[in-house]
Amino acid sequence: MQDKVRGKTEEIKGKVTGDKGLQLKGKARQKVGRVKEAAKAVAYDMEHSRKKTKP
Repeated sequence: MQDKVRGKTEEIKGKVTGDKGLQLKGKARQKVGRVKEAAKAVAYDMEHSRKKTKP
């Protein structure tokens, strides 16, 4: 979540200042945040599915 918020802030700052590099950096950081969240969700699901299948 933190990466997504920070990325959005960088993207907006880049738009306001006209800094394309900062805009792209912000978009990339947002994608990193989404990937991290997805990875955590998968890990959570895997952990809970293992607990359900154990006797």
